[in-house]
Amino acid sequence: MCTAITYRTRDFYFGRTLDYECGYAEEITVTPRGYLGNCYALLGMAYVVDDYPLYYDAANEAGLCMAGLNFVQNADYQSGDGVAPHELIPRILGECATVAQAKEMLKDMRLVDRGFGDLPIARLHWLVADGQDCLVVEPHQEGLRLHDNPVGVLANDPPFPMQLHHLQAFRHLSAKTPSNTFGLPLEVIGRGTGSIGLPGDFTSPSRFVRAAFMRANAVSFTSEIESVSQFFHLLDAVSIPRGVCDIGEGHYHHTLYASCINASKGIYYVTTYDNRRIAAVTLQKMGESLRRYPIFRQMEIDSLNGAVI
Repeated sequence: MCTAITYRTRDFYFGRTLDYECGYAEEITVTPRGYLGNCYALLGMAYVVDDYPLYYDAANEAGLCMAGLNFVQNADYQSGDGVAPHELIPRILGECATVAQAKEMLKDMRLVDRGFGDLPIARLHWLVADGQDCLVVEPHQEGLRLHDNPVGVLANDPPFPMQLHHLQAFRHLSAKTPSNTFGLPLEVIGRGTGSIGLPGDFTSPSRFVRAAFMRANAVSFTSEIESVSQFFHLLDAVSIPRGVCDIGEGHYHHTLYASCINASKGIYYVTTYDNRRIAAVTLQKMGESLRRYPIFRQMEIDSLNGAVI
């Protein structure tokens, strides 16, 4: 259960929530040019195993972004030779500067059922975006299906065309107060009535609709602080508190982290479930080897008058 969005003010932003029952020691990771045979440097969240970054989401220095989201019920990889799912983000972001270039590379690519070491094969689909275009990449047995994404949002199952079709049922939603069509002297019951009917549950179709509505109506000033703040507020609308999604045996799906990438400037921002303070890493200081920055999970509270916490 995850949600990814794109957003633009003065710069282009891309990010996601990662929702799962546990983490895998993921870290903010910078991959320099050439480390994996890549032309572009990468910055994002990865689980690093044997000095190999297994990226969850990332951007490259050209401003192209990509995130993998669970697609368990529908992902189907091919057999034989080809690109493994864990190789897709480094391959695309390492060699492509735009969505158009990524689309050209992907159209003949074979995504195969090969895992990394003893780790299970992740069943994913991907959101790829730059400042102009957005693309959904979905693996099926007959090959990859590429969908242009005018919404700038992606959640999990079902496939993207079905999510887009479902969105049509909510075309009446508005940030404005709706007009009275009853012909009766009915009073407005309060502010926000244009969003009555916006789904509030945590299923993937509902998160998709909620994120699409919030993104389409969000208003932000253009400074970096205001843009990043607004982006995290958008992700708050689809974040999952621990306990409300019980998967059994004492485990709960919840939002492990939320990320925001300024793809125009190469800055990665992140908050974790228990630490709402934003951490940032810049791509400008990449070095020549893989660089890893742990994310802080313990809450930090500013005590203004000596309160004991």
